[in-house]
Amino acid sequence: MSSLQRDVIVVGSGLSALLTANYLSEHMNVIIFTKSSKNDNNSFLAQGGVACAIEHTDSWQLHYEDTMAAGCYHNEEDAVELLTKCGPGELQAFIQNGMQFDRDGLGEYSLGMEGAHSKRRILHAGGDQTGKELMEWLQSRLSEKVLMVEHETVIKLHVQNDQCCGVQTFNSNGERTDYFADKVILATGGAGSLFPYTSNNESITGMALSLAYQAGATLTDLEFMQFHPTMLCIDGKAVGLVSEAVRGEGAFLQNGKAHRFMENVHPFKDLAPRDVVSRAIFQELDQGEKVYLNISKVKQFQTRFPAITKLCTKNGIDLKTNLIPVVPGAHFYMGGIYTNVHGETSLKGLYAVGEAACNGVHGANRLASNSLLETIVFSKTLADHLLKESHYVLWHKTSIEKMDKDLLQYRAVPLPSKEEIQLMMMKHAGIVRHKEGLVELKEWLKLFQPYCKAMPQLTDILGIDEIETIHMLQLCYLITEAALQRKESRGAHFRSDFPVAKESWRQVRILHVQKDGSAMRREKGIDEYNHAARDAASFL
Repeated sequence: MSSLQRDVIVVGSGLSALLTANYLSEHMNVIIFTKSSKNDNNSFLAQGGVACAIEHTDSWQLHYEDTMAAGCYHNEEDAVELLTKCGPGELQAFIQNGMQFDRDGLGEYSLGMEGAHSKRRILHAGGDQTGKELMEWLQSRLSEKVLMVEHETVIKLHVQNDQCCGVQTFNSNGERTDYFADKVILATGGAGSLFPYTSNNESITGMALSLAYQAGATLTDLEFMQFHPTMLCIDGKAVGLVSEAVRGEGAFLQNGKAHRFMENVHPFKDLAPRDVVSRAIFQELDQGEKVYLNISKVKQFQTRFPAITKLCTKNGIDLKTNLIPVVPGAHFYMGGIYTNVHGETSLKGLYAVGEAACNGVHGANRLASNSLLETIVFSKTLADHLLKESHYVLWHKTSIEKMDKDLLQYRAVPLPSKEEIQLMMMKHAGIVRHKEGLVELKEWLKLFQPYCKAMPQLTDILGIDEIETIHMLQLCYLITEAALQRKESRGAHFRSDFPVAKESWRQVRILHVQKDGSAMRREKGIDEYNHAARDAASFL
């Protein structure tokens, strides 16, 4: 085992990781670690585009209001204001540096429409390949000063004197290496692969969130996992995302009887917020119906959506029928490592940005195409903050605790497979939840808590698959606790036994801290109202 010193360690390979590293590289020695290859991330998979108020009839205030409404007003207002105000300027800087977004025949930006937006404001590139185009553009501009290490997984955060000071990695040869740095940035994405149906890259299991929790950082909003309504469904399996932009161009949902079931669910119909549409589809599926996306009204579908066309063709879908079978899948995590708008966590020396972080910008339900904008805006605010407050500390490797042989007794209960974890999460903590199911899930997850408690020692002896599985179990346990504690329905968190939103829970965050296990909530007068009515009224 060797150890190395750096200025900044960035964990992740998506847009947030590369942008932050690139901004910092002019003044700092930066190294990036990614558990897979540089292209195995959610940024590469992003289809829809970047939401941004750049059209003269639009404004940051309108974008702000749409973001707050979609987030069920659980959002942190300062974060939303920063996102929507700074977004246009940051996108213009990208464009001036060579990033090309799609334009129409007159040379104007071809702006898309997506759910819960009041204006057409979605910039896209390559039709439905915005993430890929952005990543390839950024990779081509990445500073030579940034060293990217692929296929090397961060398995531990080093902490000295209540400050994060480095990481331990595990490479494909089974070698562990310690790296020390003044600043560690987690930009690893969310946790969609905790569920069997997901739009996420299979590597996105939320492991970094559990690592941060184990190190002493605070997590929050873990009950809010957004399910995207339209994943291509083949033989009961979700095989890829069908962008919301397809519905923005005129596609609509129907069941096997050709009934357009969204017509009477919400004023925005097929372009309602994602939580509303996902629950409506879930209800149809629960009643034994199949659900399809009808693309008959989409002009030049194959030209506008080349990646989705390729996905459908690859999976044997005849687009001449105009019907694409769909199912909801875990898509975006509003919860994560608790940060401010500068990416600072509750643990000194540790920072988080992008989907791994939670500064409250998305509230209880992310507005479509705000995810890429989040990475662009908050990567810059994080980098600017670090460059202003730079100071350096020379860290050294500390002695490693010896393995307590008694810890081997914790393996009396065999670890479940990742597939078992995913199925249990989908069954009890998926689109619709209730107390009985969540309690059953929590009791099952309790069986494996001894592994989680012994993680600091077990990390030194277990293989990477077992380490990742234990971190998945840790995060699932915290998600389940949060879902049980929030006794209301708000945005992506829907409790069938509490199908109303409570004013007493508005903007109240459940915080998870390993040191004291505390959960914070603010009590106010209770004002309950029907969840469906809230969804409808907020967009009238």
